[in-house]
Amino acid sequence: MGKDLKIHIGEDLDEFGRQFVDAWHRAERGEITDANPEYHLSFENFATFAAVMTPKRLELLRHVHRSPPRSIRALAQALGRDYRRVHADVEALVNAGLLDRDADGLRTDYDTVHLDTRIAL
Repeated sequence: MGKDLKIHIGEDLDEFGRQFVDAWHRAERGEITDANPEYHLSFENFATFAAVMTPKRLELLRHVHRSPPRSIRALAQALGRDYRRVHADVEALVNAGLLDRDADGLRTDYDTVHLDTRIAL
């Protein structure tokens, strides 16, 4: 089974607190371990998430997941895109916590993204 990244959109502090306590208890019971971690990200609202997760950036994430590149230049070449635009996309995704960068290159530590969205009307 692959690792999921759980993205929470529009949750209030009470809900965030409940999730934290639930995760703490599951970790105490051994359900969350180094071998079985959970990955979570939160965005204040859907507009903030949508500004980060554009179609081009999703394409970039999929490519990195399948074939982790050693550099942004290699990624830009593989995608057939301008280096500066790919660099800006990488920076935005790294800053949002959706992409990891280290001395070995770029990678994603998850296989799927699960969205939990609440939109106030």
